[in-house]
Amino acid sequence: MSTADITHNPLNYDTRSIRLHWVTAALVTVLWCLGQTVDWFPKGNIRIAARSTHIALGVVLALVLGYRLWWRTGAGRRLPPAGSGIEAAIARVVHVALYAALFGTVALGLANTWVRGDNLFNLFRVPAFDPDNKALRRQVGDLHAWFANFLFCLAAFHAAAGLAHHFIRKDDVLHRMLPRRRNPRAT
Repeated sequence: MSTADITHNPLNYDTRSIRLHWVTAALVTVLWCLGQTVDWFPKGNIRIAARSTHIALGVVLALVLGYRLWWRTGAGRRLPPAGSGIEAAIARVVHVALYAALFGTVALGLANTWVRGDNLFNLFRVPAFDPDNKALRRQVGDLHAWFANFLFCLAAFHAAAGLAHHFIRKDDVLHRMLPRRRNPRAT
């Protein structure tokens, strides 16, 4: 672990975990927004670029998710639950559900690309698994969309809980996942 990953407050996550969290949040938001609007783009090169960007960022999310899980199970800092009882249980269920929804959405997105086939940035084509099976294309596409919407709603709930801790309960739960600013007087 590098010195950049070490924090002096044991009640905060390490720098790498914080960065991975916010990169994941940004990717999920951008991917969801692009997924909701990709068909609004005019057919042709612009839509191909939008869909290709969605697929490429989905692959980036898959890599970030893999690295994040590796980091979390290894060197990443684990913190005790912020609450107790039912609150801690709900937080644990939401976190597990977030990871499961992330994994499911990414896996279904990759499957959707493979089942449907696609043109990526006009550079190469992903051949369709079963080009004439429109029912399979629809089922996989619908499942991917359902998982993505569930993930986005769950992430919004997670964010709202963090904001509620900060603004209503006025505790330090949100600060656990915020980047720390260096104190210029401390150096």
